[in-house]
Amino acid sequence: MDIKNSPIGFFDSGVGGLSVMKEAIRLMPNEDYIYFGDSQNAPYGTKSLEEVRKLTINAVDLLLERNAKAIVVACNTATSAAIDLIRHKYKEVPIIGIEPALKLAVKYNRKGSIIIMATPMTLREEKFKHLMENYDKDYNIISLPCAKLVEFIEQGVIEGKDLENYLKQKLEPYLVDEIGVIVLGCTHYPFVRKTLYNIVDKNVPIIDGGVGTSQELKRRLEEKGLLTDKSQKGEVVILNSNGSKETISLCERLINM
Repeated sequence: MDIKNSPIGFFDSGVGGLSVMKEAIRLMPNEDYIYFGDSQNAPYGTKSLEEVRKLTINAVDLLLERNAKAIVVACNTATSAAIDLIRHKYKEVPIIGIEPALKLAVKYNRKGSIIIMATPMTLREEKFKHLMENYDKDYNIISLPCAKLVEFIEQGVIEGKDLENYLKQKLEPYLVDEIGVIVLGCTHYPFVRKTLYNIVDKNVPIIDGGVGTSQELKRRLEEKGLLTDKSQKGEVVILNSNGSKETISLCERLINM
């Protein structure tokens, strides 16, 4: 089997990881991609650690059965809960996770608070706590759990009054002070960036980890000699655990945004 021309596997608890895969496609357009969204079990951010670990292993197994040459866990919650476990289990496969782009936020060196919007599990896991310890002595970092936001996006709601009211309610306590940077610590959240800018000043950077993750993916593939040698644009296959035409249609809409 020509492993160099096998697809890159992406996994998320639902449609959110498409925001990361879009960056990878922009960076490596000739690669083939296979995306698995576990919308049937979304959101992961409110589940137990063991549940998330089991679902993540099942998703990785599915992608490897389809000959994925590398796996991107394009889900902050699954990365926090299970990345070390699956790297140990699948030692021969490049496995790339994602984490809130706090390091990038700090580089902006802006006055005001750094707000990290994420799922409850991402914010309470040890991986995130260790990340915070690197910066919280020097910066005012606010952890903002936004559990319901994944549900909005899984339903295809990325704008409109209900979503805007939810985000206003979440951010309102922090609008009275200066906001330096907003970090989107869940791969679903970049799809509501436009709505966020209806609430916060348009000069506030709203960032996510998609670009950095895609760059790390390319570096790991180069390191292992696994970049495709095809000259034509690659193919994208989208799978989803709920199997509905509506969800697949939503995925196609989001990836073409």
